[in-house]
Amino acid sequence: MPATPAQGHVVVAPDKFKGTLEGAEAAARIAAGIRRAAPALEVRELPVADGGEGTLAAALAAGFTGVPVKVAGPTGLPVDAAIAVRDDTAVIELAQAAGLARLPGGRTAPLTASSYGVGQLIGRAVALGVGRIVIGLGGSACTDGGAGMVQALGASLRDADGAELAPGGAALRRLAAVDLGPLVGSLTDVEVTVACDVDNPLLGPRGATAVYGPQKGAEGEDLVVLEEGLTRWAELVGAATGRDLRDAPGAGAAGGAGFAALALLGATMRPGIELLLELLGFDGAVRGARLVVTGEGCLDAQTLHGKAPAGVAAAAARAGVRVAAVAGRLELSKDEWRRAGFVSVIALTDLAQRPGDSITRAAELAELAGERLAAELLAR
Repeated sequence: MPATPAQGHVVVAPDKFKGTLEGAEAAARIAAGIRRAAPALEVRELPVADGGEGTLAAALAAGFTGVPVKVAGPTGLPVDAAIAVRDDTAVIELAQAAGLARLPGGRTAPLTASSYGVGQLIGRAVALGVGRIVIGLGGSACTDGGAGMVQALGASLRDADGAELAPGGAALRRLAAVDLGPLVGSLTDVEVTVACDVDNPLLGPRGATAVYGPQKGAEGEDLVVLEEGLTRWAELVGAATGRDLRDAPGAGAAGGAGFAALALLGATMRPGIELLLELLGFDGAVRGARLVVTGEGCLDAQTLHGKAPAGVAAAAARAGVRVAAVAGRLELSKDEWRRAGFVSVIALTDLAQRPGDSITRAAELAELAGERLAAELLAR
């Protein structure tokens, strides 16, 4: 029997279900199930992201306008990307230009992949005259310390012979001179904020190479080469700016792009989900709500450390609104997810009739999960 509607509304704010559902589709499917169970209840869809892949889509779904931009992908081949703009703010997703998904044929290029296209996205945003740029880090295919990004913005990186460095982290071992050139002053009137959900430094056992290099295809000697390159990069950037930020929390994010953003773009770093919820207007959307439903592909220990569903749960709690979750898989105990603030969690794997259904029938099962949550939590 459909749930009896009451005053208030429901906010559906999931992150993407990686590999199966984009955030907007997950929100639409969960919302459809809630509407089926409670047809008279207002349901607001607000897909979210934690600053990584899906950041651009979340901004567009929240009413930002997409501006197409053709930029260099991680291997230098052109890719079609976009930035999201609303009022005085532009949102940039690093993965749009330098993400793993942008690698031709999915073939990794750990030593030569570059963040150059990210700088092109930033340059386009500056040309639009915005006063604030938000850069979502995550999903990077490169470990170049953001060197390519700043080259695209006018910095010159030269070797001992005076030649401009080739793209990629390996080339940084030959770096002899950093000339910031037009980069200096180009962002004077622009506030740059980085949305990031990791606190890794640039170098060392918790740094960009050691922790994230293998995800980008680096192994064995490659890891040594990249660490040497980033070390040289940190030394010369420190000499050029008078500040050593190699140990700053988040400097190792996105192959070290966090370091370049902090040291050379004057960026401020904020927790990704916190910043995105602010940009997306979550506080306004949740005001007066009866329930918030969030979710992601896997609710696990990582979720509890700054991932989108935990951030949504915390924000909902501050507003005094109950929060539930839909997950592709659930790897937390009931005590763990209750301590995180969730009143109910439904996993698609528990709704699946056959192995693999939670992937091949994810959209259908997400809708069923929404219907069951409504019946459980919204009925009087």
